[in-house]
Amino acid sequence: MNIKRINRISEEVRKIVSELLTIGLKDPRINPMTSVTNVEITRDLGYANIYVSVLGDKEEKEDTLKGLESAKGFIRKEIASKIDLRYVPELVFHLDQSIEQGIYMSKLIEKVAKEDAEKKERSNG
Repeated sequence: MNIKRINRISEEVRKIVSELLTIGLKDPRINPMTSVTNVEITRDLGYANIYVSVLGDKEEKEDTLKGLESAKGFIRKEIASKIDLRYVPELVFHLDQSIEQGIYMSKLIEKVAKEDAEKKERSNG
């Protein structure tokens, strides 16, 4: 299938799921600070890998994934009603750790830069 079409469908799915996270899903397990970071649809449109980022501790992240898993049917139905596809892909939710990893890396860089500045001060002072 055309890669541009798959990318357009992926973006539409991302928008729909993001919208559902903010106003459509009422499951108390789903953390309100959840966002969809990426959607990758397989070339055969069989599966949609949906990457979500959850602000919170490990338990909140696991609860959010469980809530999303239980809402899969509803989310698929909403996607089907908003995107004209012959087959709606099977949804697979993944926890995206990239934001946390980015924050961790930034803190490490700041720490190293601070230590480097302190060493320069000591050697010059």
